[in-house]
Amino acid sequence: METIAPLWLWLVFIAFVLAALFVDFVVLKKQGAHEVGVKEALNWSLIWVGLSFVFNALFWVAIKNETGSSAIANEKSLEFLTGYLIEKSLAVDNIFVFLLIFTFFAVPPAYQKRVLMIGIIGAIVLRTIMILVGAWLIEQFHWILYVFGAFLIVTGIKMWWAAGKESSLEDNPALKLLRRVMPVSKSFDGEKFWTIENGKKIATPLLMVVALVGLTDVIFAVDSIPAIFAITKDPFIVLTSNVFAILGLRAMFFLLQAAASRFHLLNYGLAVILVFIGTKMMLIDIFKIPVAVSLGVVLGILTITMIWSAKTAPNT
Repeated sequence: METIAPLWLWLVFIAFVLAALFVDFVVLKKQGAHEVGVKEALNWSLIWVGLSFVFNALFWVAIKNETGSSAIANEKSLEFLTGYLIEKSLAVDNIFVFLLIFTFFAVPPAYQKRVLMIGIIGAIVLRTIMILVGAWLIEQFHWILYVFGAFLIVTGIKMWWAAGKESSLEDNPALKLLRRVMPVSKSFDGEKFWTIENGKKIATPLLMVVALVGLTDVIFAVDSIPAIFAITKDPFIVLTSNVFAILGLRAMFFLLQAAASRFHLLNYGLAVILVFIGTKMMLIDIFKIPVAVSLGVVLGILTITMIWSAKTAPNT
């Protein structure tokens, strides 16, 4: 798997992520179980976005020093930014499903923060594996790009038709499977994942929620990871843009939770983005759409959809 990033930059990235997670866990432990307000969520969102831009600046400097070319550094940092934006926008769909899961299980707001934190760590590990495997497959079998492209187009069309329809977890196969393989208590036991009931150790609903959040993220990763490979085939850029978007997922969840109704049409925009990225991937050997154009299209679609959502929000 070829990458433009030197080994030391991989090590810096790993150290960066570990330090960020450590700080987040320390803050989480000190605060204890509590409901996250809009102000706290906004502050953390700005911090995560800021850290992502700081890393992208470091990435630009590293590539400039390695290649001696500002043009290459500009192109690669733009690929990171585009991949980050795509992953960030597709994560919105994740968040709506997380909201559905928390509502279905009536998870107290004070416990949601810990669930998302554990889910983020699991997502980083699983997505790292998926990205490295995906990069190897693309390197060995170029035609798989067409499979990814077709998959994204079909997924985008399905998302468009499903947008606006009522969702339910009642018939969710993953939930049915989990209920078969583990007995679950009828009530929460604080932030514990296991409790004692009738002398037996059984799972609490919180463990079920964590498992569903993890499964949901894996399912959505199948959509989002191929989308970033349409922008760049460099595994370092795909991985770093993906991970930095995930690191801010928890803060973004609480931010959007308070304004979910105002973005009720966002899934239509996400569907169009998936179709566009899929088409870009299908045309990769015929016409390569510049990264700057891709970034502009994604930003344009998101802006139009959010303005459209705000103007037609039910509470306005």
